[in-house]
Amino acid sequence: MVSAAFQISLAYYIIAVLDPYIVSWQCLNRPIVVAPLAGLILGDFNTGIIMGAALESVFMGISAIGGSIPADATTSSIIAVAFTILTGANVEAGLALALPIGTVMASLVNLLTPLFASVAAYWEKLALECKPKKFLIQNLLFSCLTSPLINAVILFVAVAYGVEGLSGFLLSLPAWVMTGLGAASGMMLAVGFAILTSMIWNKEVGCFFFLGYVFVKYLALDTLAIAIIGIVIAITMFFGEKRTIDLKNSLTNNTTNQANNEEDFF
Repeated sequence: MVSAAFQISLAYYIIAVLDPYIVSWQCLNRPIVVAPLAGLILGDFNTGIIMGAALESVFMGISAIGGSIPADATTSSIIAVAFTILTGANVEAGLALALPIGTVMASLVNLLTPLFASVAAYWEKLALECKPKKFLIQNLLFSCLTSPLINAVILFVAVAYGVEGLSGFLLSLPAWVMTGLGAASGMMLAVGFAILTSMIWNKEVGCFFFLGYVFVKYLALDTLAIAIIGIVIAITMFFGEKRTIDLKNSLTNNTTNQANNEEDFF
């Protein structure tokens, strides 16, 4: 278990450094990526994919806005997958544990805020000295050796020495508690989609929500079929709107050219 914990922690550290500080994609650290990766390292890729899709649904609508510190989706997803695979627990229990674990991890990282604030004066000094290369290298080293490294150490300890204790604790709980955890995991998926839907909801896209409900409830289509239909609709709408925009731009250019010709004539 220590070897698996080290491999997972190393993979997390590489992603935590590569994604925000080097490539700036901000997508490699999503549950849908890190959960299957953790499952692959632990020898159960299928469970990693299933939990990755479910956890992405939970954390999809959660984002850091202003001073809001959301739950840490990356570390919580890895720990939840590790707990599920290493202890043989059901997926529902692992999903239910992800959100509280992510909240605790986010709180621990938030404790580093005074450290980051304490070196602000030094970064300002380097900026005033106009030394961009020195500023970039030192800032990158500082960033890589603080939050990602601390999280990787915590992740290693949690997987290597905390999973068995958590498993023993859950086994000691009565059956109704585990049933409640399963129900809570199902509700978390619904809440995650509800948060995301509230951000993008308007009268133009609202009809597709009810169309998807009809596909699932009355036509009994599977997820792949609905996804293909959604892709076809999205592509059709994209090219339709593109033609409309191109036509408006063409009319605007023609009007402008006509006005310029009249001005030249007079």
